[in-house]
Amino acid sequence: MHVRAARPDDAEALRTAVSRAREATVFDDIGSPLLDVSAAGVREAAAEAEWSFLMEDGDGPVGVAIAHPDAQGSEAELLALWVHPGHAGEGVAAELLSRVASSVTDREVDTLRASVPADSPGAQEFFAAHGFDPRGTRRGPAGDESVVAADVNSLQ
Repeated sequence: MHVRAARPDDAEALRTAVSRAREATVFDDIGSPLLDVSAAGVREAAAEAEWSFLMEDGDGPVGVAIAHPDAQGSEAELLALWVHPGHAGEGVAAELLSRVASSVTDREVDTLRASVPADSPGAQEFFAAHGFDPRGTRRGPAGDESVVAADVNSLQ
């Protein structure tokens, strides 16, 4: 498997991978639909985000990470991190996080932020295991969310 920058023409391949996983959308960390996986939706997300990466194997995409810098400051937000269920536990998410972290440093970003459900210990454990610390809570589209953040150097 290898990671590469996503391109707008990856839309159909990603849509197919998500569809094969029997999912209708790529979900963000709080379980809310984030990325419309129609070809147009994926093209739009890849074009608008500063950093979009795909992990692929011989059959196509098995994971995607999308992040975007804050308008001001030295932080970026992880907007989506999706791994095909058939590749869970293979280090795909960690490799995608590492790629995002190494890319954001080029823009002098030193902190990567994500939102997770306040009532989702599995998601909170995943981020804690990858160096993310709790920063607070906020109200999101799916209810209360915990905001977590990590020093990008710890993710590389």
